[in-house]
Amino acid sequence: MDMMHAAIYARVSAAHQVEAQTIASQVAALQARVAADGLPLLPDPHVLDEGYSGATLIRPARERLRDAAAFGTISRL
Repeated sequence: MDMMHAAIYARVSAAHQVEAQTIASQVAALQARVAADGLPLLPDPHVLDEGYSGATLIRPARERLRDAAAFGTISRL
């Protein structure tokens, strides 16, 4: 890969966290970090799992992210 591309992964597991939009604050902080590092984000960089427990590794967005990393689509998470 000639250029590094970043993706953002955020997750909240509890319904009250989803309702409180804590995932939005995670995404904002991650976007700021990626911008500060001067990295481009993928066209659809946000990989979000809302309402999935951390007790399981089977989460839809995490699976897509793993596949993207395996294919070399992203170089930084």
